[in-house]
Amino acid sequence: MKPQELIKILTKEGWQIKNQRGSLIYLVHQTKLGKITIPNHNKDLKPGTLNSILKQVGLK
Repeated sequence: MKPQELIKILTKEGWQIKNQRGSLIYLVHQTKLGKITIPNHNKDLKPGTLNSILKQVGLK
């Protein structure tokens, strides 16, 4: 899965882009604590990175 596809899914779940710094995009949620960091590049996310992000947002 590419980072842009994941960002689309997360924005539908209520996450909002807070900031972008270099090749990293930071997302926050109004009701959930913490922030999510997603690398922004054109390659597919590595399985470990993708699983970690999905666990942090509660989708896995």
